[in-house]
Amino acid sequence: MSLEQIATSDIVSGSIILLAAYVIRGITGFGSGLVSVPLLALFLPLQFVVPLILLLDFTASIVIGGLHFKRVKWNEIGILIPFGVIGVIVGTTLLVKLPPGPMLFALAGFVFIFALRSVLNIRGDKQISRAWAVPAALTGGTVGALFGTGGPPYVIYLTHRIHDKSDLRATFSALFFTEGLTRIASFLIVGLLLSSQVWIAYFAALPIMLGALYLGGRVHVGLSQAQMTRLVGVLLLVSSVSLLFKAMNV
Repeated sequence: MSLEQIATSDIVSGSIILLAAYVIRGITGFGSGLVSVPLLALFLPLQFVVPLILLLDFTASIVIGGLHFKRVKWNEIGILIPFGVIGVIVGTTLLVKLPPGPMLFALAGFVFIFALRSVLNIRGDKQISRAWAVPAALTGGTVGALFGTGGPPYVIYLTHRIHDKSDLRATFSALFFTEGLTRIASFLIVGLLLSSQVWIAYFAALPIMLGALYLGGRVHVGLSQAQMTRLVGVLLLVSSVSLLFKAMNV
């Protein structure tokens, strides 16, 4: 696929999707991949979408994490990193080797489950054991490399460990920055980041992403977590159903 083959309507749709995704990222510290990847995958190849969102998410993590460095809970991140690296290696291998149909079915199912959790606002306030960091990191790393949407396992774990929303937002960004480094190295090795088309799209989307982060940051204080969670959940339900129809027609 070349950029010349992308229709003007798809460019406009992609820009709107990225704007919405990174406004959400600016508010919550996560969710950009969950929103953007399923929707962009409706008209662009996953092997193009996932590396593009990786670069944008990595940049977003630098912006948000750098602005709130002192709020990062490094003791919570340390145990996640080594197991996340293993997951990234597994996910990258699957992304290169698997055909698009099964991957789209898996992505639709994954997003649908997390969407229901978001719409119903299912979460608990009880602090969970650090032992849950192992499956959370393995799953998050694998899904992140495969679909660019590895946030949910990390989010579920960290929201049961950190209860201050600003600390949580900063910690998400620091974690995704660290995991992003691993994914960048892995994608470079297998050639997914060697495409000039991905880099052209990245630089073109950069102003949209930075502007959206600014807007999201402005409303971070005023919007309740429950409202934002349900809004994201509704959008994800729609995207998961759309992905399912696309997978059936690949």
